[in-house]
Amino acid sequence: MLPLPLQKKMEARAAQGALRELKLSAPSVDFCSNDYLGIARGHLLAHDPVLSGGSTGSRLLAGNYPLLSIVEGEIAAFHEAEAALMYNSGYDANVGLLSSILQKEDTILYDSLSHASIRDGIRLSFARAYSFQHNDMADLERLLQKVTGADGPRGAVYVVTETLFSMDGDCCPLDELDALCRRYDAWLIVDEAHATGVIGERGEGLVQKKHRCFARVHTFGKALGCHGAVVLGSADLKQYLVNFSRSLIYTTALPPVAADLVRKSYGVFPGMTAERAHLHALAAHFQAMDLPYARLKSATPIQAVIVPGNDEVRRVAAALQTSGLDVRPIQYPTVPQGTERLRIVLHAYNSVEEVELLGRLLKN
Repeated sequence: MLPLPLQKKMEARAAQGALRELKLSAPSVDFCSNDYLGIARGHLLAHDPVLSGGSTGSRLLAGNYPLLSIVEGEIAAFHEAEAALMYNSGYDANVGLLSSILQKEDTILYDSLSHASIRDGIRLSFARAYSFQHNDMADLERLLQKVTGADGPRGAVYVVTETLFSMDGDCCPLDELDALCRRYDAWLIVDEAHATGVIGERGEGLVQKKHRCFARVHTFGKALGCHGAVVLGSADLKQYLVNFSRSLIYTTALPPVAADLVRKSYGVFPGMTAERAHLHALAAHFQAMDLPYARLKSATPIQAVIVPGNDEVRRVAAALQTSGLDVRPIQYPTVPQGTERLRIVLHAYNSVEEVELLGRLLKN
């Protein structure tokens, strides 16, 4: 039994056909998980049993151990950043970063398709916030002119986006974003969660030294096949977050086994060049297929097939699942009404034949 207001919210969600449930996956062809390179599926990160057990406390108390600092230094070097700070998840990283750096006099502009963790971090701050249309640099510049014009901003101006968007599968125009932030003296923040391991010659993501980026977030629970996240930035930013980022300060640190797996993944994924090439080939093959449904343009492992309506997208997904393909429906309110979709995720271990089977079934 729930209090009446909560019960009404649940009833409204059910009436919309949008009630979420936890389900276990049956053995099937994986077109669902974020294990893009197959690191988790292939059990490529056997951990050292000596490192089992918890960290026993927060980073500021008993939970700070040498391996964490070593891994942070190695990750910072790989991504050509001055400093790195590890968090327990990508959600914790975005919430902890944004809620702590944004001050009452500040303004933040965010892409309208930004992840929930970005939005929640902004909501926990006292800054003014405005969204710009997805990847629309003219709309972003209009807002930048508005918040920096006349008497100028009351505080700092930030722009936040993702490099690879998790529901549409497209990438942000990073060069243009960087140029606009330089022109209007704004601080750029990017979330590289879905780009890590997949984008770049070594899976480093879209951002490296050529872009002036105040902070970037890389997560480990997708292509890297393990768990946790890291915020990259200056040494000053790291020290600030250690002092003010509540999702870091008030939680038990990642256990040593998690840090060890992250380190092992950084030793594996940069060399998976053939797997990344296969992924991009599968994406191009899928985009070229003749299907009865609209698709969003994407050269990445995330392929969105638009099937409007919660009932209809569930029906199509169920038919694919019955045929042995693990494809999940993405429903409203996760995506805007009318853009419900099948979020098809391609992997290095998917074959051309499996993708062609998916295409044939979508035609039925």
